Amino acid sequence: MGKITVETCEIEGLKIITPEVHGDARGYFMETYQYEDFKAAGIDQIFVQDNQSASVKGVLRGLHFQINYPQDKLVRVIQGEVYDVAVDLRPGSKTYGKWHGVLLSAENKKQFFVPKNFAHGFLVVSDYAEFAYKCTEFYHPNDEGGILWNDPDIGIDWPIEEGMKLIQSERDTKWGGIREFTKEYRK
Repeated sequence: MGKITVETCEIEGLKIITPEVHGDARGYFMETYQYEDFKAAGIDQIFVQDNQSASVKGVLRGLHFQINYPQDKLVRVIQGEVYDVAVDLRPGSKTYGKWHGVLLSAENKKQFFVPKNFAHGFLVVSDYAEFAYKCTEFYHPNDEGGILWNDPDIGIDWPIEEGMKLIQSERDTKWGGIREFTKEYRK
């Protein structure tokens, strides 16, 4: 039990994890996290906090990061479907400012490992979605930063359907772009 398949991405450090699912007429069983399996896959983190959110279609959360207390995150969807995105903000990274997106759903049961010093966000593409994630650092409300979701310098190709109404927090519509982030935090 507990076997996982790990797919690496073109951005070093990002990983897509697919758990082994055991199903029969009763339903299914899977291990969503097992330290030794993840450690063997190169994800040797201690998670200290689990979070869960529920959102309706069109909700776009992010792109968020913690400034002084960065978090590694292991994210998954337990109901519905989201398009999940990570943007590389690691100083000196050869892929700085590049992004990767993955469709996470209750059906595909994939998880996305997002290392610290990445901005993270997601768009709900189903009518409703429940999103769960583990973090390696506690949340510090006064330490949150963000980057504008549609920054043209990053160029995220969000799967926004024609006529889809985006629902965002006011804060998420006012973040600066990656150029402002670089000037402010990467002096």
